[in-house]
Amino acid sequence: MATKVAECVFLDTNVLVHAASLQAPLHEQALKAVQSRYEEGLELWVSRQVLREYLAVLTRTQSYAMPRSAAILAAEVRHLQSRFSVAEDGPAVTETLLDLVVRLGIGGKQVHDANIIATMLVYGVPTLLTDNVADFARYENLVRVVPLKS
Repeated sequence: MATKVAECVFLDTNVLVHAASLQAPLHEQALKAVQSRYEEGLELWVSRQVLREYLAVLTRTQSYAMPRSAAILAAEVRHLQSRFSVAEDGPAVTETLLDLVVRLGIGGKQVHDANIIATMLVYGVPTLLTDNVADFARYENLVRVVPLKS
């Protein structure tokens, strides 16, 4: 299942949310980060989990924006699916997640981030672009974590 594409980047949910929200504090940085990688021809990846999180975040009030309608968000998610490679969350991802949980002693909300790493490992995506570098520090020996803020 792993693609082993050397030039690909996984986009964390926060990057997509910032890029899609004009009033988000990191909107310009996120938009430029995604667009520049896309224009460079890098393969950009998200997962079903990231798409669900995108919906969850943007259907509730943010400090910089009101919730979006279901119809608008459905169209946005369809657009994301057409623009990016989408990793499925199947048995191989679950097994890799379980290995990470046991090996690294992960629990609680950390499981969500561990699932992103498990997905990246299964699909051979070596780089994660995120605004939450600290949350992924424990995985830096497994994937390259690139901060949205430089």
